Parts: sequence; C-alpha cells; structure tokens
Amino acid sequence: MTGGAKPGGRRIRVLVVEDSPVIQQLLSHVIDSDPRLEVAGIASSGEQALRMIERVMPDVVSLDIRLPGIDGFEVTSRIMRQHPLPIVVVASDVRDLGIPMRALQAGALAVVEKPGSVARADYQTVAHHLCTQLYIMSQVKVIRHRISARPPRQETRTLDREPPEEAVTVGGRKRRYRALGLVASTGGPAALARLLKELPTDFPLPVFVVQHMGAPFMAGFANWLGTVCPLPVQLGEHGQTPRPGTVYVAPGDRHMRVENSTIRLGDDPMVCGQRPSGEVLFQSMARGYGVDGIGVLLTGMGEDGARGLLEMRQAGAYTIAEHASTAVIHSMPGTAVRLGAAVEELPLDRVAGRLLQLTSDDKITS
Repeated sequence: MTGGAKPGGRRIRVLVVEDSPVIQQLLSHVIDSDPRLEVAGIASSGEQALRMIERVMPDVVSLDIRLPGIDGFEVTSRIMRQHPLPIVVVASDVRDLGIPMRALQAGALAVVEKPGSVARADYQTVAHHLCTQLYIMSQVKVIRHRISARPPRQETRTLDREPPEEAVTVGGRKRRYRALGLVASTGGPAALARLLKELPTDFPLPVFVVQHMGAPFMAGFANWLGTVCPLPVQLGEHGQTPRPGTVYVAPGDRHMRVENSTIRLGDDPMVCGQRPSGEVLFQSMARGYGVDGIGVLLTGMGEDGARGLLEMRQAGAYTIAEHASTAVIHSMPGTAVRLGAAVEELPLDRVAGRLLQLTSDDKITS
C-alpha cells in the first residue's frame, strides 16, 4: 500500500454511482487496483446512492451524470444539502456538458473522463487520472450549500472598501486597464460562473481564462459558461485579436499567451503540472500589459498561477487572490498571498465588485 491511504492505514472509500453493469465492473476494477482506493459500494441510480450514503459512509463519490430517475445534477444537489461529500463527476459524453457543468455549480468538485474500454490506447492514462482525482478530492472539506448559499462576509486583508490608491493612478495618471486574466482549478467552474455573472455586457476588457479541466471537456465548458454569464465566451484561437467584453477560455491541453495584443496557443511542456497553465498566461500578461493588466487567482490545488501573479504585480499590474473564506481549495491563491503576489485578498462575492470599481470609467460604448 502506498502513502495514499487515510491516517490509520485505510484506503479512501469510494461510492460508485453508475447504472451500466459493464461500467460498474470496469470502475470497480480501476478503483480497487489503485492502492489508495477501495470501492465502498455501488449504486445503480441516484435514489439508491442517496439511501446508501449513511450506511456505507464513503469518503468520495464517483458519479455518472446520466442516471435513471433523478439525474446527476439533482443527486449532487441533494448530497450537498443532506450529507455533503466530495463528488467527482465521471462523464462519457463530452458533447453535451450541460448537466455535468450544473453539477459542478451545485457543488461537485471535478469532472473527469470515464475510462471506457480497456482496449482504448489511453486507457491506463484515463484510469490513473480518475483515481488521482478521486484521491485528491477526497481530501477536500465540503460544506452544505457551498455554492447555492451566499458566503458570509468575513474580515479580510483588504485595505478598505475602496480600491487602494495604486489601483486608481500610476505615474501620476489615471489607470486605464486593458486586460483581465482569471485562473482557477478545483472548484473553478462554479467560481468563474459566479464571478462572470456579475460582469455587465459593457465590461470594457477582454477576459482571459485558464481553468484546469480535462481536454475533452473544454469546448463544452466554454459553451456552458457562455450560457450562464452575460458576456460572450469562446475558446481562444491562435492568432486571434482579443476584443473588449469577450471571454477567451484556454483550450484543452494548450497553453494560452497574449503577445502583442494577440492570442498565442502552444503545446510546449506542462508548467506546474498543467497545460494550459495559469503561470504561462499571467507571465505573458505581465510582459504584454504591465501596469494595465489585472490578474485574479481563484480556488485550486497546487501552485499554478501564483508566481505568474507575482510577476504581474512586479510589473505594476493589479492582482487579486481569492480569500480562504470562499475558496474550495485555498492552495493556489494561498501560495500567491505567501509570495506577496496579491495586492488584495477578496472573498469571491467581492471580486466582481472590485473589478467594476477598477474599470468604472472605461465602459464599452456602442
């Protein structure tokens, strides 16, 4: 047994919610083959899963999204209301991600690809990724109504309710911000949706987004994000000139940079174990926008984006890290704070308001 077991030596207990007997057997094999994990139970429907939770006491739930009876979104909502647990959505159909994305918004922590047949060339890679996500997410402490309820305002390390002076002027002139970068990982889809919902259609900056998610899901994620926020959302394209008031999401397995006011995509090596990497985006914004950029680092595990945010701040940009009171996982923004990369720490529900203050004189005019 590896170091992945819970304290006391036991494995992470996984409740598998899947209606196909063939896939049940496959997932059981994948999970039990990992020394960190064990199958605590198998449910063929959402209703059965809800009945089993108190009895089997799993550490994490592997949730198929298309189920007989209540769907995965409703299962997620009920689990988060009644018996909050880390939930990993395991999806096979990447063409229509409406329900998986709604499940993330309701409190699920991640969406991963279903391994499928052992004959797949990438079976081992997909299976290992699923097990790693189940293990990692089992460590996350979740709470009731994590997304649906508005988090309480808490004392933060902001200077005051108005933007600091450095946000308003630079070199004796009024700042005119030209670009916004957002980086997120675990818990990010719901956080990004919530933040972007609060930006108006005349928001004056192009918005660049890096969200850690499996490559097959990125197009669906961008499409879903465009249905829940007022701004148009699209995957970034190589050579594209970004427009104000448009959200550009880094595509799957490609780094996204902004160079000479042009989007550049690349398949160079992973940074901080990620591609796309927030580090890469923020570093390019530090070089390309300097004092005219805004960087926001949201919830996520690891350190991706923290040093890039520091480079942005050192270049004179305005930088924000999500406060621990609202971050699902505070590792990424917490690292940024420890490095001195953030001008401000803000709870998620105050980030959009600050962005509107910073850009209040720069609205798009038709």
